[in-house]
Amino acid sequence: MRRILIRTIAFLMFALVLPLQAQAQERRVALIIGNSDYQQVTPLDNPGNDATDLHVALEGLGFEVLLGLDLTSAEMSELANKFVAGLDTADVALFYYAGHGFQVGGQNYLVPVDAEIQTPQDVQDQTIRLTDILSKMEQAPGIKFVFLDACRNDPFEGAVAAVSEGLARIGNARDFMISFATQPDNVAYDGSGRNSFFTSALLSHIYTPGLDISDLMINVRKDVLAATGGRQIPWENSSLTRQFRFDPRPDAGSAETLLWQVAANAGDPQLMELYAERYPQGAHVAEVLAFLDPANPGAPLSRDYSPQERDAQEERLWQLARRSRMRPLVEFYIEKYPNGTYLGDASRLIATLPAEGDAGSGRLCERLATHPRDATANTSGVPFSKLKENALSAMQACLAAAKENPELPHYTALLARATVAAGDMEQAVQLYREAATRGDLRAMVSLALLTETGNGVPASPVEALRLYQRAASLGSPDAKINLAVALFEGQGLEKDADRAVELLKEAADLGSAIATFNLGVLARDGAAGDPSQALGYFKRAITSGEPRAYVASAILLDEGRITPRNPDAAANMLLRGAAEDAGESIRQLTQNTSDWSPDTIKAVQARLKAAGYYTSTIDGQSGPNFAAALETWRNGGFEPDVLIE
Repeated sequence: MRRILIRTIAFLMFALVLPLQAQAQERRVALIIGNSDYQQVTPLDNPGNDATDLHVALEGLGFEVLLGLDLTSAEMSELANKFVAGLDTADVALFYYAGHGFQVGGQNYLVPVDAEIQTPQDVQDQTIRLTDILSKMEQAPGIKFVFLDACRNDPFEGAVAAVSEGLARIGNARDFMISFATQPDNVAYDGSGRNSFFTSALLSHIYTPGLDISDLMINVRKDVLAATGGRQIPWENSSLTRQFRFDPRPDAGSAETLLWQVAANAGDPQLMELYAERYPQGAHVAEVLAFLDPANPGAPLSRDYSPQERDAQEERLWQLARRSRMRPLVEFYIEKYPNGTYLGDASRLIATLPAEGDAGSGRLCERLATHPRDATANTSGVPFSKLKENALSAMQACLAAAKENPELPHYTALLARATVAAGDMEQAVQLYREAATRGDLRAMVSLALLTETGNGVPASPVEALRLYQRAASLGSPDAKINLAVALFEGQGLEKDADRAVELLKEAADLGSAIATFNLGVLARDGAAGDPSQALGYFKRAITSGEPRAYVASAILLDEGRITPRNPDAAANMLLRGAAEDAGESIRQLTQNTSDWSPDTIKAVQARLKAAGYYTSTIDGQSGPNFAAALETWRNGGFEPDVLIE
């Protein structure tokens, strides 16, 4: 086995200052309302949880938060007035509402828990007009955010004819971003677990360091679309005039990479097992499985840390735990640091994270049967080989989830995938057809693939294209990519490169890392778009989770042909790739050293030396010390603080 390289943590004084120090210069205020326990209309399961959990997250991000749960009309008005009174000095103002909401004549109304609507006049008298809150928020001198997880079914079940389901499109004032849980005039879902699909996705990305709000919302949209099979697609209107990051610290890598770094640095089997379970197709799964191999004596490594090293370990573990919202990580933190700096925060966070056994059939179905292409921040997806090992359990969980959530055909699609793994193709095709008919995008794409190859159904390229086209029109990134390929190659369709590129752009806007990466390749090669756009596409692909884009970006920065030459930036890309990808960056640096300019290799060596791993001469040449330093960097030694330009 390749041993995990346990290292001495370079103690950096600035690494342990308050993680959100940059926020000290701006005042952040938030009003959060979650209404679940309605007295006269259908109660909702999750708004109270959604509001409570977002409250915990925003306080940890430096917000002054006013929280209201199950508020009457008078209480909502009172809390809104209190919020408005403090806006005149707010640099960032945020309003979040979860609960019943509806529209009448293009006006949006939020429903207090004591509302009893029987006539059109009751709408005016017993609800809160959203525009009243927005107009008062305009006085805030900074940027304003509105998150509306309030697009559920008509709460009055048709009793008032003027009420329409969903919320109307709004927003034209400057420096606002107004985010809807779903498309205008559409219905969002309350969720099958503790949180709604929208708020769960928001919570999963809000603590990502360095993530701009526009990229955050792309990630939220991607996760909700995947989690609901395309039945719900978040929407936003933005007139922001500057960037905003909830967590302004520099990008520290993906949650997967950070989990591997923490596990490798600690040499802890519990963390290794968590990685293997959470990321079954991860870039480091081979090292994890080797570490856990019972035939390898001495694999579990451990050592004593100095106080400074222990502090650095604690900081890194806690930042990962709160960002990933993995309950086992929070439990691990509490166990390892019973008197830790963040014990109070950890106790608050863990109260919002249900135990695995309490997550319900929907969450269990997702964990066991989700397609890897539908991966979200908290569900990585399961390769087919692993699904086959748990096919019966997956079928049972997904059957229960489908019965409990009849409005969501996505669980039927997951049941179909589990049924394929169990070997019953005839039943699986029937389930896919049912889910596809009801609008599930993954079912349409899967059925198209089966139809294209003649697997379980008669082969029909024409029918496969019809399914891809339908799924693409409804927002499936994979269907858009498959159609783009057909248009590029003229497979069943007349060649149309321009339309193919547009489809790839649409898929990229929905968060597809593969589509974004391919746009970068096309631009780089002069096949579509301006070559100068290639680096931007590759950087977007990295943000979306495509590790191949690190080497692709580094090549552009090293060569300087179509983007200004920048050896320092190239070195940073290669070192980030060395920590994140499946080994390609290290192979490039050690086996293809001569393909890179000496300046870029020297920049890599300088950063490894700053981290304390490279002790030889900075000469732009490869060698045993260089290779060992890169392995240390990859296996527990990733230090983003040294990646400066």
